[in-house]
Amino acid sequence: MFSLKPPRPTFKSYLLPPPQTDDKINSEPKIKKLEPVLLPGEIVVNEVNFVRKCIATDTSQYDLWGKLICTNFKISFLTDDPMPLQKFHFRNLLLGEHDVPLTCVEQIVTVNDHKRKQKVLGPNQKLKFNPTELIIYCKDFRIIRFRFDESGPESARKVCLAIAHYSQPTDLQLLFAFEYVGKKYHNSANKVNGVPTGGSGGGSQKTPLFETYSDWDREVKRTGAAGWRVCSVNEGYMVSTCLPEYFVVPSSLADQDLKTFSHSFVGRRMPLWCWSHANGSALVRMALVKDELRQRRVDQRVCNAVTKSHPQRSDVYKSDLDKTLPSIQEVQAAFVKLKQLCVNEPFEETEEKWLSSLESARWLEYVRMFLKHSAELVYTLESRRVSVVLQVMLDPYFRTIPGFQSLIQKEWVMAGYQFLDRCNHLKRSEKESPLFLLFLDATWQLLQQHPAAFEFSETYLAVLGDSTRIALFGTFLFNSPHQRAKQSTEFAISKNIQLGDEKGLKFPSVWDWSLQFTAKDRTLFHNPLYVGRSLPRVQNGLAKPFKRTKRNCSSTLRGVPASFKNGILRDQEALPRRNSLVLKAKPDPPPPRAEGPDGGLERFFREWLSRPADLHGLLLPHVSGVHVRLWKLCYFRWVPEAQISRGGSSTAFHKLSLLADEVDALSRTLRQRRAGPLQACYAEPDQSRMYFRASGPHDAAGTPEFLSSSFPFSPVGNLCRRSISGTPLSKFLSGAKIWLSTETLASED
Repeated sequence: MFSLKPPRPTFKSYLLPPPQTDDKINSEPKIKKLEPVLLPGEIVVNEVNFVRKCIATDTSQYDLWGKLICTNFKISFLTDDPMPLQKFHFRNLLLGEHDVPLTCVEQIVTVNDHKRKQKVLGPNQKLKFNPTELIIYCKDFRIIRFRFDESGPESARKVCLAIAHYSQPTDLQLLFAFEYVGKKYHNSANKVNGVPTGGSGGGSQKTPLFETYSDWDREVKRTGAAGWRVCSVNEGYMVSTCLPEYFVVPSSLADQDLKTFSHSFVGRRMPLWCWSHANGSALVRMALVKDELRQRRVDQRVCNAVTKSHPQRSDVYKSDLDKTLPSIQEVQAAFVKLKQLCVNEPFEETEEKWLSSLESARWLEYVRMFLKHSAELVYTLESRRVSVVLQVMLDPYFRTIPGFQSLIQKEWVMAGYQFLDRCNHLKRSEKESPLFLLFLDATWQLLQQHPAAFEFSETYLAVLGDSTRIALFGTFLFNSPHQRAKQSTEFAISKNIQLGDEKGLKFPSVWDWSLQFTAKDRTLFHNPLYVGRSLPRVQNGLAKPFKRTKRNCSSTLRGVPASFKNGILRDQEALPRRNSLVLKAKPDPPPPRAEGPDGGLERFFREWLSRPADLHGLLLPHVSGVHVRLWKLCYFRWVPEAQISRGGSSTAFHKLSLLADEVDALSRTLRQRRAGPLQACYAEPDQSRMYFRASGPHDAAGTPEFLSSSFPFSPVGNLCRRSISGTPLSKFLSGAKIWLSTETLASED
């Protein structure tokens, strides 16, 4: 009989996994999807997978694989691969590690290796070939390269066209800031980085925006400007669209006079008060009179009003900037040559002629001209006690972070500097010119020469320059306050946004630094050498205000070596090294004699340079060629070949930060011990204003490993010309004969 039971299996498989329950299946990790972090109003336009980001040109060892995304705000590269060779990253909260704002893009180049074609993409151009490579040239000197070897050809072509289209908008309202603010008004609960949009989490309350009558009135009272008043004749921009609604004019100049004479000035830019000296002199800025027939009458009326505002009725001294300073076209041409020298040309091909090429670019010459002209006008203010028609920074308040921000807000943003055109947000190259960067560079020169007089660091200046290329903040987005009000109102009407009593959309302010950086990273903005007025000192167990006298000052704080005399390098001194990036220029020509045969201007500079600098008083720049240097942190931070591991100014910044933090900690301890039991309950929080702390983990180990001459920025992830780090000099020392000259090779044979 046959058995009904099935036969036992004689073969057992050891390859199949054991049966699993549903719980075990659900607990398996899912494949992680790479999704971008989007801001309010930000949308993904196009994307492509399996993209390779190139880290070096001659090897693919360190390349990253991921997804390339184009949004209406940025170009984003998402990857799970860790960044090779990078030990520190200074992160912007609005951007990812590999993100580039669209307004930071300068040029887009697509390449097809097989057909040996390349094309610079414009906003509405067609791409007839499928790209295998995408190269992005950025305004901040970065070069980023992507490869599409494993990507779909059609997807790669579409994402390139999307980047070209959205990075070159044709209309102001197409910039991302409008979508961002519009989304905020539709949903007032939106927050960015934990801070309400448009809030003041980063200190915007400390920075006056000069959009109201009260802001100008407080500034007039702060400077003690007598004979000047805040006028509201331009409310609603009824008189001039280039000036703010409120500004300061001489008290003797009536509103009707302003309306009458406004037509005579170019752009209706009437005389605008900027700052008042303690001796009664004032800085005034105005445009040229376009009608030569009325020029004499207008000058007489305006100059008389300015003269009456001076307590001694001194005459007006004029400075025509069009004749004394380079034009915007000359500044732009010098900047293009500087960028070509710092970024595009390989170091090994230009090392021998690098300094001469830097000199021929004329960028440092223009920085020197601005500093020298400002110093000459300082003499006019200090010695002759006259009113100057020009903006010059003399107030120590402007050397603090809130003061410097208020200066930019007052003299650049509200005074109608054309950020939209000069920063080229809409890709109109004929109007582009980096005048604001030139101003930051000149400020950096003063910071290097008088480091203890400035509250902010060079990192702060570099980040401030970077913020002009982020199309989110209304601070650096428009040509004038009137354009901001008009464009935002039109956008609000088109989107059915109810403004209420507001005159326009409220864009985020760049001075709200909490939108971009954490509190820890914002401590890098502070200069550890800064000596403030209100620092307490302890004497006989009591805290007293710190008062700096000339005896306490040291000439070393001004950064003047003993081998310099009157700002000129002595002839017997050795020449600077070729790779020191310091130019030895000819001695400055003798300044013009302003007072009789003795030359008051020359005597004024000689006397000032002979005594210690007053950190809270007048500061004069050293304008000889040896003192005007290249701002390497700004222009070299993305060039790997130019980096010095554990070197550069960052090592001094690290040590000084540790000392400053230790002094702050000792001061807190002394104040707590002097306080009574009740005050001890409300002890000061143990918060340091320094990034590096004396009690931190890096103190015992010495110089942190991640420090380099580009700190806190890192060039890793940007296109470098060689895969190894180092300069041609380091290769020469390591024995690479490729860097030897033909004469040397001939002598060896």
